[in-house]
Amino acid sequence: MSARPPAAVLPRRCSPGAHESVPIQRQAEVPAVSTDAIDPQRFRHVLGHFPTGVVVATALQEGGTPAGMAVGSFTSVSLDPPLVAFLPDKRSTSFPKIRQTGSFCISVLSGDQEQVCRAFAARGGDKFADVSWHSAGSGSPIIDGAVAWIDCEIQEVLEAGDHYIVLGRVLDLAVGTNAAPLLFFRGGYGQFTAASLSAPARPDLLAHLRVMDCARAEMEQVAQESGCECLAVNVVGDEIVTIGSAGQSYGQAPADRIGQRMPFVPPLCDLFVAWAGEDVREQWLRRLGPDVPAEDLAAYRDMVNRVRARGWSMALGGRSHIAFELALAQLSMPRPTPEQQRAVREAARQVGPHSHEPDELVDDQPYRVRNISAPVFDVSGDVVLMLTLIGLPRVSRLEELASYRDRLCAAADRITRRLGGRTPVAVEDPLRGRSAASTG
Repeated sequence: MSARPPAAVLPRRCSPGAHESVPIQRQAEVPAVSTDAIDPQRFRHVLGHFPTGVVVATALQEGGTPAGMAVGSFTSVSLDPPLVAFLPDKRSTSFPKIRQTGSFCISVLSGDQEQVCRAFAARGGDKFADVSWHSAGSGSPIIDGAVAWIDCEIQEVLEAGDHYIVLGRVLDLAVGTNAAPLLFFRGGYGQFTAASLSAPARPDLLAHLRVMDCARAEMEQVAQESGCECLAVNVVGDEIVTIGSAGQSYGQAPADRIGQRMPFVPPLCDLFVAWAGEDVREQWLRRLGPDVPAEDLAAYRDMVNRVRARGWSMALGGRSHIAFELALAQLSMPRPTPEQQRAVREAARQVGPHSHEPDELVDDQPYRVRNISAPVFDVSGDVVLMLTLIGLPRVSRLEELASYRDRLCAAADRITRRLGGRTPVAVEDPLRGRSAASTG
């Protein structure tokens, strides 16, 4: 029997200034595999387990004839300068037509455009015969109904085995629709239909995303039962961040909402200050600026007190909210500019204290409800997450609203228990139909 090779020695830190040598076992070397041994069918089968989006690359030839091809290998390359790339087969008869124009446009196909994909994947014939389109700035066709489009000029064409790598410098781009994209996976086409989405794992969101993971199943259930979109919202520093979404999209596409940041100013997210103490509440109020009338400040304080007494929050819709939504739509992702932040802050001031938490909730009175929210508490009794339902009926009476509110509050309570959290004070809210006393 051959002797075992000596173990390598790696220093391990035990305490500051001290080290301990720990043997580690060498891994056996993996023999190199000749590329000749990779069967093309096996290669396609394995790589087919990586889901990809489906796009159509188009261009307008001299004389006004459009050319196009379906592409399964498309990627972003660089932000500065803005570059994308697609990888056509060298045997393609359509790519030479696109190449000679010096430009191209990428249309990201939606889940209901499988037939469009098949038309552009076929060889020969008029691929645009049954396809409606309009022109990008370069003249290249944009496929109508596409999820998004990216208009480019060809910067470089590189050879890569039996394919080309076509680098394109982005001239213009836009989102087309809120539809789910078409995907290619394991040899077939399908749609992306996630039950919930969460924000990218940026350093300041990691702890919040772990809470979101505990909340995900409850959010999906509430969204399914209510037919609304359920958002997971948190406060990070002086910003409000939407860290997750479940259910059908309302207004924006979920992907446009996830990771969105906005200023943490009154009356927004009053649940986060309702149990946080007077100093936190006053700091929140100071973000409105120095010229807020005293009566408005008093109204904001009363609003926070009502939230704490009820244990949930309700925001009403109105004209001021339309301006607020427009300001939100202008926010750059993931980091808004100072000018955009100021516009949102001013729009929030115009919303004012009287659009949230009505003084009295009357059974037979109709309410134009923008959203309702419920708090999730941690072990210290602090609000660690806010669940928000949006897409409610445009006008609801309190009895109709109760079913949405009760589902949301019950889900928030279950998440609180799962986290080992506790409600800091007993909340006796007859409109909620139960006591929201300590759950820890």
